[in-house]
Parts: sequence; C-alpha cells; structure tokens
Amino acid sequence: MTCATRWRSRSALLVVAAALCSAGAAPVPPAQAGSPAGGGTKMGTVRLHQSRPVFDRRVLVAYYGTAGTSSLGVLGEAPPDQITPRLRQAAKPYGQTGRRVRIVYELIVTIADADPGSDGSYSHDIAQSSVKKYVRAARRNRALLILDLQPGRSTFPTVAKRFAWALRKPHVGLALDPEWRMGPGEVPGQTVGSVAAREVNKTSGWLAGLARRRHQPQKVLIVHQFRTDMVRHIGRIKDRTGLAQVQHVDGFGSQSQKLATYHNVERHKQFHMGFKLFYDEDSDLFRPREVLRLRPRVEYVSYQ
Repeated sequence: MTCATRWRSRSALLVVAAALCSAGAAPVPPAQAGSPAGGGTKMGTVRLHQSRPVFDRRVLVAYYGTAGTSSLGVLGEAPPDQITPRLRQAAKPYGQTGRRVRIVYELIVTIADADPGSDGSYSHDIAQSSVKKYVRAARRNRALLILDLQPGRSTFPTVAKRFAWALRKPHVGLALDPEWRMGPGEVPGQTVGSVAAREVNKTSGWLAGLARRRHQPQKVLIVHQFRTDMVRHIGRIKDRTGLAQVQHVDGFGSQSQKLATYHNVERHKQFHMGFKLFYDEDSDLFRPREVLRLRPRVEYVSYQ
C-alpha cells in the first residue's frame, strides 16, 4: 500500500463526509435507553444473554460502512435488512472449520470532516434515526452492532457517551478509529491521527462500567490500527472484565503488503485479532480460508 493510494482514499472519504454533513446529518442528543435486545451466534441459533465469552470458538464477520451511502463501505450499499443476506453469505465460509460464526454490522456513527463544523470538532454524528434502524435490525437479525467513532478533534469518551442510549443494548459494542482522532491544529485528511492508551482506557472503563451495571454479556471494543504510532503506549491499554478487546488491523493493498502490516502492528497476546478486507482497494482479496490460516489467529473479519 503506497502513501499516495492511502491519501487518495482518505480524501475521497472526507468528500463524502462533507456531503453527508451538508445533507443534514448533524450531532444529535442522546435518547432514553430502550428495552434489552436479544441475539444469537452461529447464524443466530444461540441466545445472546449468556456468560459465554464473545470469542469462544467463534469468528465475527462484519460489513463496515455508514448509513445511506456505499462510498464509506459495503454496509451502506443497501438498508440493513437487505444487506443482511449478502453478509450471511460472506460469513458462511468462516464456519467451515467448525468455528461458530456471528454476523456484525460495523456502522460509522461519527464521521471525520475536513471542515471544523459549528462545534470545531471536525466531525459529525449521523442521524439518530439511522442508528436506531441498525439497532433494531441487528436485534431482528441476531447480529451484533458495532458503533464506529471517527471523532476528529473531539475525544473518544466524549463521543462515545453521546451513544450511551444505544450502547446500553446488550448486542451493541464500540469501535475506536485513531486514524481520525486529531490533535490540536490537525485536520482529518491531512495527517494520520493517533490516540494515547490513557484515552482508550478511559473509554473502555466507561463502557465496561455501563455493561456491568446492566448485567450484560461481554461487549466488543475494537481499536483500529495500521501503524504502530497510531496507538501511543499501546502496552498500557488495560484489560477490562466484561469487554472483548480487539486490535483491528486495517490497511489495503496486495496480500504481501497486508501481511507485512499485520505482523508489524499485531499484539495478539494483548488483544483478540481483527483483519480488514477491502473489496475495491485490495489488489488480491484474501479468501476466507486464507484468512482462517493467518497466524496469529484472526477472530474478527470486516469487509469494507
């Protein structure tokens, strides 16, 4: 993966983000928590409310993107109920080795922007009504929903708390994307962002506490990464009771380039491992059986 290719992709994302923002997707206030939702595993045959860890002989397979557009990922190519059969078909081969499979919607709910916006955060939230559609669809389809955050100059804890109403649901988890976590004077699309372990710990502590107070099953917390300097002092990230923490290795290109990135940043003794596949940008898309052969073992696979 070349730097030029990476920046072209980042610029395209920001153009789409600006269009979404101008269309009226503005920050929204938190709503009241609803009733707990159910779910399952192995294409929806096991009930969600259980003490079994998320990754108990299980692989999670996700479609990634945001609502209403295909430009940020495959998830947005169709409404959730329409995209689900395609996701199930993509996930099915991952169960052929005897591992259980669960489908996931990884939905970008806070999108980084090239402009500061009214609050100066260089990011905006998608409409709460759109998030609610995915919360309900995930429950209907026995999927997990992961809320992906690109906070701009805001912080992960600040943004995550705006979605507490959704994260109170037992089938909803969280993803942090440090690429879009900007420091003072930094602008999305002009630099690759980063986050300190302290901020990750503050976010995970809050999320674990929310789940604990509601007596929920284990939640997923994802940290995206494709460079070692994107997560500062990563060894200081704390393990949290009640959370299954995933280091999700991004980056597109040839198989050899993706493997080099994977082995350069992976910390499998500290995290469950995730691996992203890009339908358009990867020059030689990994097949499911090739992903399953990767070592360290991949337990979370997302398609963008």
